Amino acid sequence: MSSSDPSPNAETYLQLLNENEKSLAAYVHALVVDAGDAEDILQACRLTLWKQFETFEPGTNFLAWARKIALNQVLNYRRSRKRKPLYSTDPALLEAVAAEIDKQSDQLAKRTEALHTCLQKLPEKQRSTVLLRYFEGSEIDEIASRTNRSPGAVYRLLSRIRSSLNQCIQQQMEVAP
Repeated sequence: MSSSDPSPNAETYLQLLNENEKSLAAYVHALVVDAGDAEDILQACRLTLWKQFETFEPGTNFLAWARKIALNQVLNYRRSRKRKPLYSTDPALLEAVAAEIDKQSDQLAKRTEALHTCLQKLPEKQRSTVLLRYFEGSEIDEIASRTNRSPGAVYRLLSRIRSSLNQCIQQQMEVAP
């Protein structure tokens, strides 16, 4: 390995950060009113994440670990700046908001996993119709043409598929821990 190649640790860090960057940014922006302050905090957070990356346990939830560090960055930033934002800077309030964001994010991740499972259970023709519409962004008329159906039939099919997927997701969520 040449001196310019990143270490395996750096590669892992960069991959995990890249996969979770948007979620982490949304988390910080939800806790901080000023966008500039949020970006400053994110920058400090990225640096701290890298400095503390050796404490991250591979195989655990990187985003949860990063959020804890981000919350501490937000609290430290507030203390150091002694700002008077539009809302309370009470650490208990920020921690409560952070906990709710974590809960909502975990719930969304479970729903996404359930959706993936449910999509796999669909018959091939239905799954391909869903993929055309929602993942490729095809218009109803285009799907109708490609599947030899009328636009009305495609609308009805998608409605039945959505209903079926919603039921399946609910069932998956009930059995998920």
